[in-house]
Amino acid sequence: MCEHHHHHRQIFDEKFLMGIAIFGAICLCEYFEAIAVFVLYNLGEFLQDKAVEKSKKSISELMDLRPDSANVLVGSEIVAKSPEDVCVGDIIVVKTGEKIALDGVVSDGFAFLDTSALTGEALPKEVKINDEVLSGCVVTNGVLKIKVTKTFEQSAVSQILELVEHSGAKKSKTENFITKFARIYTPIVILLALLIAFIPPLFLHAGFSEWIKRALTLLVISCPCALVISVPLGFFAGLGEASRNGILIKGSKYIEALAKAETVVFDKTGTLTKGNFTVEEVVSINGEDILKLAASVEKYSNHPIAKSIRYDGELFEVSDVSEIAGYGVKAKIGDDEIFVGKNGENAVSVLKNDVLIGYITLSDELKNNAEKTILELKNTVMLSGDTDENVQKFAKKLGITHAFSKLLPQDKVKKLEEIIANSSGTVLFVGDGINDAPALRLADVGISMGGLGSDSAIEASDVVIMNDDPYKVVTGIKIAQKTLNIVKQNIAFAISVKVIFLLLGTFGFMTMWGAIFADVGVTLLAVLNSLRAMKR
Repeated sequence: MCEHHHHHRQIFDEKFLMGIAIFGAICLCEYFEAIAVFVLYNLGEFLQDKAVEKSKKSISELMDLRPDSANVLVGSEIVAKSPEDVCVGDIIVVKTGEKIALDGVVSDGFAFLDTSALTGEALPKEVKINDEVLSGCVVTNGVLKIKVTKTFEQSAVSQILELVEHSGAKKSKTENFITKFARIYTPIVILLALLIAFIPPLFLHAGFSEWIKRALTLLVISCPCALVISVPLGFFAGLGEASRNGILIKGSKYIEALAKAETVVFDKTGTLTKGNFTVEEVVSINGEDILKLAASVEKYSNHPIAKSIRYDGELFEVSDVSEIAGYGVKAKIGDDEIFVGKNGENAVSVLKNDVLIGYITLSDELKNNAEKTILELKNTVMLSGDTDENVQKFAKKLGITHAFSKLLPQDKVKKLEEIIANSSGTVLFVGDGINDAPALRLADVGISMGGLGSDSAIEASDVVIMNDDPYKVVTGIKIAQKTLNIVKQNIAFAISVKVIFLLLGTFGFMTMWGAIFADVGVTLLAVLNSLRAMKR
């Protein structure tokens, strides 16, 4: 937490101020006070490091996902390997109570998974053959054979840990302000202390030692430790609290933006709705097996609609597959070119050599918390590629006032630009799909659904919701507001105590002891206040 102060310590930091105070006390033969300053200062540093460690620990516990070894099936033997050494395509065996080491697909077995480390979700998740599983989940009962689909570097766990490690890089305005503040503030204080030490004795014929002592007291009081420490710690505690709730925030600057959220823009499919469609009807114009044709081609797409078109039985041989994001999938079956494309959000049309030969309609349902989420947010907008009719139906049900339909990915971005231009607070965009990445980058805070979401969406976003529950947007905003309040309290408290003690010190009403209390005491109180953000 304080690491980034230690790397490039400025000359004028609190250690420098303390050093002068101790040196001065020795010059004045106040050995006892010199020792006291030293001991108390180090005690303060020690307690503060403990507090920082505690908040780091609670994040790493939550991220205690990193598996130590993976059991790989080699022939008929099971060999324990380090997760870094497992290749894509290997089969790993995970038994009850063990942690899944790498992302993959279940190739054999049935089990319940505890996903709480990743998602904050207490309910166990049932998985069977062909289901995708993410690293970091624990098998609660059952044995799974999992075919590895991603290397350890690319697996969910590594990416999350990576995010937490680097969250410090994206500092908030408040934090940057504090760093700059300390840089300007300290030299000013030193100058003041010099003036106090030498001007009254020279011009007022006052005793030197008395004024030098006052100047030194002033230096000790003026240490900006409390600010320098408690602000980043406050944000850090907020990041920890959010991740305990299955919300990963990629840096403290997004906490600030979340707290000031004015408008929340939602993508519809997979964000407010479950995104698991069911085939409602299949219409064939020329008598061909439309479902079989569509399923053969859609097998190669990851779109939630594509995944929901299933056909029991042998599929056609397909070649030359290409997917056009936002439009559909094209492929060759024999000599015919088949195109399966979106026709609204919940209908798919099938073209053979550019002639419409049939279509499939699908239905989607709202997520459990969707209505509650919209109810608690003040301004909400829904953007969707779906037909007007469907979008209005969902918007009415949810109570969303502004809903826009028939949007292609680039239209979503245009709409979002308009919303941002007309908004005074920050604009959040919540999405999950491949085609949401540009919008996630554009918004002040891009929030992606981590379970369903595509890698590109998770990569592009600033906040990842691990279990796809839209209500976590509300939770995230609340945690951010609480965190920001705590940080503001710390700043106000530290500065006001400093000012009072500095005035007292200048007029000689304050001893070195009081000065030390002012510094160490304020720091500790601010640190404890910051840790309140970690409480449940």
